[in-house]
Amino acid sequence: MSKSFTLLLGAAALTLSGAARAEAPMSVVASFSILGDMVEEVGGEHVDVTTLVGPDGDAHVFSPSPTDARAVGEADLFVVNGLHFEGWLDRLVEASGYEGPVVVASRGIDALSFDQEREEHSSDHEDHDHAAGHDHDHDHDHSEHAGHDHGPDDPHAWQDLQNGKQYVANIRDALVAADPEHAADYRRNAEQYVEAMDTLDAEVHRRIGAIPEANRVLITNHDAFGYFANAYGLDVLSPVGLSTAAEPSAADMARLIEQIQARNVKALFLENMTSPALLEQLADETGVTIGGTLYAGALAAEGEASTYLGMFRHNVDTLTEALKD
Repeated sequence: MSKSFTLLLGAAALTLSGAARAEAPMSVVASFSILGDMVEEVGGEHVDVTTLVGPDGDAHVFSPSPTDARAVGEADLFVVNGLHFEGWLDRLVEASGYEGPVVVASRGIDALSFDQEREEHSSDHEDHDHAAGHDHDHDHDHSEHAGHDHGPDDPHAWQDLQNGKQYVANIRDALVAADPEHAADYRRNAEQYVEAMDTLDAEVHRRIGAIPEANRVLITNHDAFGYFANAYGLDVLSPVGLSTAAEPSAADMARLIEQIQARNVKALFLENMTSPALLEQLADETGVTIGGTLYAGALAAEGEASTYLGMFRHNVDTLTEALKD
């Protein structure tokens, strides 16, 4: 082999190596599994996504490790929910030394305050409750527990698919700004994703609307479905407020049992990331069956609910099956 041919091979290898480095996917860290899935959908092959709180993980009680701090410190982009959902966020960013963009996916959302959720639930169900001879004692859930981990607003905004579209827009814009070379791909992926959300949103409205109105009561381990309830027409009751670490008092449980019995509740629903103990106690004391598992703040490790849109389909399937006459 001639010396000139060897040099040509070496130059070609260096060129290929440089091209590979140039085409290496952008490193993106997402704070929890739902955001991780959204980033993967919009970013496609151009992103390498690390999720801090993985499937079936509970962001309420998450404690970042040194490995998590290192991942954030080395990332090109850090995507978070905001609305005080990640109570550990500031500490993690400081520990990681991260100085890049922090993308708040909920930016631009018309956040629901706890008082607003109570007012809307009360307005939606006022006639039914007066006829049933009881009032909204479940308001105490928010007022007593709302401040445990969160600020004044409900952070679970992704539970309304119309809000999900805003999440996607924020993620798209951040990816375009960080990697303009692939902007067309990010915009195309986001457009297709939003179209799928609109189609599913119409289906959710139709299917929840087909449930008899008196049956549209959603009781879960903790209160993470306020946006879902307001968007799709259900009433939410829960033993505790937003924090999965909170414990209901005996008075809380007694009031909730009274409501369950007065409203002839059809089913109770577990959440994938919380202990079933409270719901099992309610089932034992009321005789109401547990209608299945819903996904609120974390995706499933596998199966249909392992994606954001799949999570919605699973939840609607579970609700409609359990709450139908």
